[in-house]
Amino acid sequence: MPKSRLRKKSDYTPPTATTAVKLSSGRGWVAPLMLVFFLVGLVWIVTYYVTSGAWPVEAWGNWNILVGFGFIAAGFGVSTQWK
Repeated sequence: MPKSRLRKKSDYTPPTATTAVKLSSGRGWVAPLMLVFFLVGLVWIVTYYVTSGAWPVEAWGNWNILVGFGFIAAGFGVSTQWK
């Protein structure tokens, strides 16, 4: 049986210049602030329900729920800045 031809492969040469990719966008404050807003809103609403409206601000009544959801909405607003 005839033998097949051997093909010469060129030697592998790695690229000479490497470029560093910088992934940091300089917005390291976004994620922590977003989480703080979410947690403050959640704690506000839970505190209102657990204390039967006596805390955080008794005079506001059911508006405390809106304040809690306002903090959560602010967290979503801040999350739009996340890259």
